[in-house]
Amino acid sequence: MRAVTACRSRRTFLASAITGGIALASPIISAKSLNRSKDMETTIRADADMTTLINVLSVEPANQRKLVDMLTSATDGLFSTFAGWISTSLLASTDGKRVVIYSQWRSSRDIEAFRKNPDVGPYFQQIAALAKFESFECDVSYVNHA
Repeated sequence: MRAVTACRSRRTFLASAITGGIALASPIISAKSLNRSKDMETTIRADADMTTLINVLSVEPANQRKLVDMLTSATDGLFSTFAGWISTSLLASTDGKRVVIYSQWRSSRDIEAFRKNPDVGPYFQQIAALAKFESFECDVSYVNHA
């Protein structure tokens, strides 16, 4: 219901802006990955058919890049091969002290199977050696896209 309300509000704003003579001409700029040259596209939806897994990792600034590289390698090489995995985004704080992992999965059962898989254990140990982390599952409750 909120998404519909937000959409109506944007339509109302746009209609009144156009009829009022205001031109909205902001160019859309594609995001670029830090380590890939192609454009990125992330979609976050309020969707009951998926579960979001958030990990917040606290790291010493000198180790942030190493942690991001480790997580990238683990995601590309193993994590993304698990049943139910949809996507993973890594966010590195500008102060160098945190890394946030935003992952989408088909279900909580898929996340549980991922966590229990013995192939994942060594990666978790490497991560724990570099960072303290908090992990939680959540549902996306609201999204407002332009």
